[in-house]
Amino acid sequence: MSDKPYPFSAGAPGTDFDPPMSPEELEAAAAANQADASAALTNAQAELDQLKAKTAELTDQALRAQADAQNARRRADEEIAKSRKFALEGFAESLLPVLDSLEAALNVENATAEQLREGSEATLRQLLSALERNKVVEVNPAPGARFDPATQQAISMVPAAQEPNTVVSVLQKGYTIADRVLRPALVTVAAPQ
Repeated sequence: MSDKPYPFSAGAPGTDFDPPMSPEELEAAAAANQADASAALTNAQAELDQLKAKTAELTDQALRAQADAQNARRRADEEIAKSRKFALEGFAESLLPVLDSLEAALNVENATAEQLREGSEATLRQLLSALERNKVVEVNPAPGARFDPATQQAISMVPAAQEPNTVVSVLQKGYTIADRVLRPALVTVAAPQ
């Protein structure tokens, strides 16, 4: 054995071990550790309080956004209902002069056939004008026009001296409203030869 001290003994040069602490040093170290732990706890509590406040703020914002969305949806539903109500009201209002004309015609006693015809034609013009103002457009293809399945319904195919798949005759006029088919025109179509 050598005379050198054991290399890992306390106080040996080049070692990483601290010498043993006195009770005062242990008490001071414990107090420092407790102060550090207390400071860390205070910091953690402050951070937790900040996170709770942020969570409450975000929850409040989410609830407000949800309420705003529900209010916007309710307002939109009310606007749609009002639009439907007033659109129908405007259409009905445009038909009232036609109704007045028909009632006036029925109140005329001893009217001649010519007067009845003139009154009927005037009433028909009023009705067509009211429909036109409300974007109701007549679909009445001319004979020889190309058959359009989007606005016409072929009732039958008939032999004809014209190009196949063209309108031969209109059995009933059709109507569109704002470019949407309200009723297709009923037509006969030329059969292929």
